[in-house]
Amino acid sequence: MNTLVDALDVAVSSGSLLASSRDNIHFLLEKAGCQDWERRSVEELVAEGHWTELNDRFYKTLSFGTGGLRGRSMGRVITRVEKGSSGESIPPQHPAVGTNVMNEFNISRATQGLVNYLFRQFPGKKVSLVFSHDTRYFSRAFAELACRVTTELGADAYLFESERSTPELSFAVRHLGAQAGVMITASHNPPHDNGFKAYFEDGGQLVEPHATGVIQEVLKVVSGRVLQPASQPGTLHQIGSEVDEAYLAAVASLVLEPEVIRGQRGKFNIVFTPIHGTGIQSVPVLLERQGFQVSVVEVQRKADGGFPTVKSPNPENAEALQLGVEQARREGAHLVMGTDPDADRMGAVVRAADGSYEIITGNQIGTILAAYRLERFFAQGILNEGNAHRATLIKTFVTTDLQKEIAKSYGVKCVDTLTGFKYIGEKLKDYEKAAGGRGTESPELWRGTLLEKSCFFVFGGEESYGYSGGDYVRDKDANAAVLMLAEAGAYLASQGRTLLDYLDALYLKFGFYSEKLGTLTFEGAEGAAKIKKLLESYRSATPQSWGGFAVEKVLNFAEDELRDVDGKLIPKELMLMFQLSEGFRVAVRGSGTEPKIKFYFFGRAGVASAAELAGVKAALKQRLEQLWTETQDDVNKRVA
Repeated sequence: MNTLVDALDVAVSSGSLLASSRDNIHFLLEKAGCQDWERRSVEELVAEGHWTELNDRFYKTLSFGTGGLRGRSMGRVITRVEKGSSGESIPPQHPAVGTNVMNEFNISRATQGLVNYLFRQFPGKKVSLVFSHDTRYFSRAFAELACRVTTELGADAYLFESERSTPELSFAVRHLGAQAGVMITASHNPPHDNGFKAYFEDGGQLVEPHATGVIQEVLKVVSGRVLQPASQPGTLHQIGSEVDEAYLAAVASLVLEPEVIRGQRGKFNIVFTPIHGTGIQSVPVLLERQGFQVSVVEVQRKADGGFPTVKSPNPENAEALQLGVEQARREGAHLVMGTDPDADRMGAVVRAADGSYEIITGNQIGTILAAYRLERFFAQGILNEGNAHRATLIKTFVTTDLQKEIAKSYGVKCVDTLTGFKYIGEKLKDYEKAAGGRGTESPELWRGTLLEKSCFFVFGGEESYGYSGGDYVRDKDANAAVLMLAEAGAYLASQGRTLLDYLDALYLKFGFYSEKLGTLTFEGAEGAAKIKKLLESYRSATPQSWGGFAVEKVLNFAEDELRDVDGKLIPKELMLMFQLSEGFRVAVRGSGTEPKIKFYFFGRAGVASAAELAGVKAALKQRLEQLWTETQDDVNKRVA
């Protein structure tokens, strides 16, 4: 050990290794209960002088944020020790060693902290947690480890028999009466990442005050092992088809025009891809039970954490849906949909009237679903002029305001929340509480109760391809989004229209709204410092103009006191919203789950006639692209 200590001290003195990295290496090797192979892996990295790799792995301890953990589970440099019996194949035998990576050490710490918090919150009650995982590398092993830690501490653990989606995990927490849930996933991140996503007893992601409470408990944990096992261990329960069927029934309750769907069988066809993820468990059966004709991209059916057929398992990228589009062309299908590894995000490609295929954005998908569901609820008399004020759309501040205009046209309110579906879930919890709690009411009776006593949730979404049509889950649900968009497509097809026709009709009525997301990635310790510097610069050196537009107003979500349309205080978050001249907007925020800073650009243009719509679209999109180009030039100056 002395040789290793000396080598680390020399590296710190020469500037090759951060002092915090050295201290965290000592902590892991001396206090955290590390295994022999972990020690040998660190020694290998030191002996070969991989200082950048060591800094990235150890410059901090992976933070348990308000939603949980997310980070690399494989290093950029994979040691021979970590490869182990796997040789050169991926994944290696062991996840990466480090305090700032997803591995057994951090999974155990997070689980211990969460369970300890639950014991404090529910004294005298038998605590239970539900665990699920996606198809990523190490996901099953991490989920099983979390279950072992849970039962060692004296709580019960429910574990799905195999991979299941994030929304089903959210559903299962309340269905099983558990106090919390954990999803092992990194959503649509690259294959080298994984994560630990925590949910509370309401099925929603952790929000205050529970988020801070869990974080404080996690910070108290100093070992990757349970140091004081309970005298009476908890029980591990395996779950599967019973919860699956209950979840599928809840999703199916979202269908508004079942007869129309059945009438379009064979006329409106769908291609679906799970992109090697959990969507295969639910989507085909949901569609087939409703009468849709659907084919699956077979080469992407198999669970595979390497996602070998795509550059990224992110359905918002056209490339990820390319195989589906090719299959749709061969089959003459009308709609291609794909879900990410944990099936909480959904992307789509639509066949136009001329037979071409066009990808639609998250904002466009959400707008179609919001407008369609409002239209059908009013057409069926479920919503009317008398009760419209008790219905709502919910969206994030960085989601298109077209949805707000649509809601306004129906007399329905629209709630803006911070980015992250946990805030939409929190609003649903508020509405349920105001109605006196759901109990065992049917979806129809519960809807009536909400319209009488509280607020009925019509639809919620965020621009990053997340959507929900019901409060049976408290997170975004790609399985449900597939079913809702399929229904909208089939209904429009019965009228001789396409989803693109429907969008254009909305633009002609409300104006053309366009948005652009610009993302910059800064990885590792050095990247984290750049992101911090950049965000701070927008507060300390607020621009007076942006891309030729005057900055008319700035909302600082970290400092300003802001409230939603219900009067509820918006939590503080490091995000800035710049209101520009000519109706343009720019929002800037750091990603909560990835080493990225995000820029959201918004614009609107009036449309006088259908003949000029194409020109209006092109011109506005060009202006947003120009804004992004000029923003990148400004960023280079700010981080220089």
